[in-house]
Amino acid sequence: MNFIEASHFKRAYKSLPKEAQDRVKEALMALAADSKHPSLHVKKIKGTYNIWEARAGLDYRITFQIVKDCFMLRNVGHHDLTLKNP
Repeated sequence: MNFIEASHFKRAYKSLPKEAQDRVKEALMALAADSKHPSLHVKKIKGTYNIWEARAGLDYRITFQIVKDCFMLRNVGHHDLTLKNP
């Protein structure tokens, strides 16, 4: 699948430390290859219609929607802050 990056995702990604950006890149490569990869722990966010989360290490989360044949990347950052504003 392809990725579409929302402007909020782009800003949030740029504000991450280099180490976190590297983890996010690895997680996105795994997501593109296999959305059910065990390290990602992909799950639907409760209380949302069609927003999912994936892990990028222990502290970071990526939120996304599945739109046709693409992953729409919505937000990225520390676990709690990202999931408050998916």
